[in-house]
Amino acid sequence: MTNRIAELRKERRISQAELADEVDVTRQTIISLENGRYNASLLLAHRISKYFGLTIEEVFLFEEDEP
Repeated sequence: MTNRIAELRKERRISQAELADEVDVTRQTIISLENGRYNASLLLAHRISKYFGLTIEEVFLFEEDEP
């Protein structure tokens, strides 16, 4: 699974720390999500998507062939 968090955050000129505060996680969590080292829980994916005003599918890109 990949995501568009960094792209969306930069378009809106939001820092990693600001996004982390808004979705109630640490800045390190946002960094890990953006670098693909961590997959968001459903709850976190919902919070992030809601923050950007998008659907989960518009923020998080699921690959059909993933295990």
